[in-house]
Amino acid sequence: MDKNRRLAPLYALRAFEAAARHSSFTRAAEELAITQSAVSRHVRTLEEHFACRLFERRGRSLQLTEPARMLLPGLREGFDALERACTSLRADDAILRLKAPSTLTMRWLLARLSRFRLQNRDIEVQLTSAWMDVDKVDFLHEPFDCAVLLSNGGFTEEWGSVLLFDEWLIPVCAPEAAADGPWDLARLQGAELLHPTPDRRDWRQWLQAMGLAEQVPLKGGQVFDTLE
Repeated sequence: MDKNRRLAPLYALRAFEAAARHSSFTRAAEELAITQSAVSRHVRTLEEHFACRLFERRGRSLQLTEPARMLLPGLREGFDALERACTSLRADDAILRLKAPSTLTMRWLLARLSRFRLQNRDIEVQLTSAWMDVDKVDFLHEPFDCAVLLSNGGFTEEWGSVLLFDEWLIPVCAPEAAADGPWDLARLQGAELLHPTPDRRDWRQWLQAMGLAEQVPLKGGQVFDTLE
C-alpha cells in the first residue's frame, strides 16, 4: 500500500454524498444530525482537497458540477460497501431497528410493539417514529431493518413485504357541520379545508378520485404537521 496516498476526509465525503443525494445542504444536515453550515464547511474541505467546485447554485436549486458527477457513483458504491460490512457484524445482535410514521405509531403501533416485546423478550426493538412527507425508507443509507410505510406495494425485488391493512381516504367534519344538511359541490367549494401535510396531498387525491380536482380550490385552509 502506498503510505503517501492521501484520501479526502471521510466525514467530508459523507456530507458531500448526502448533499448530492438530497440536492440540499439543509436536508443533508438533517440526515447527518449536524448544522447546515457544517455541511457547507465539509463540502468546502473537499473542494480544497480536489481543487475544484462540486456544487453550483442556480436560483434556489443546487446543481452538481461535472467533477462532482464523476466522483459521486464511486463514492456511493464505497459507502454501500461500508454499510454492508457493518451490517454483517451487527446481523446477530438481536436488535430490530424499525421506522414508522409518527401518527400510526401513536395510534396503532405502540400497543402492538408492547405485545411483541412480551412475547420476544430476547429481541430489543429500537423504534424511530418519523414524520415523513412521503412514506419511504432507504435501507442502504438509513440504519433500519424494516419499516411501516403507506404504499401501493410496488417495492424493489430485494424487499420482503406484508400488507398490514388497507387505508381508506375519506373527508370528515365536525358533527354540527354534518347536521347542517348535505355536502354538495357548492358547499364544499366554500368550506375551509384542513390539510395534515403542506402539499395538501390528501384532499388532492380524494378530489381527483371524485373527479372534482378542477372544481374545488386547494389554496388557503389550515395546514397542520400531524394528524393528532
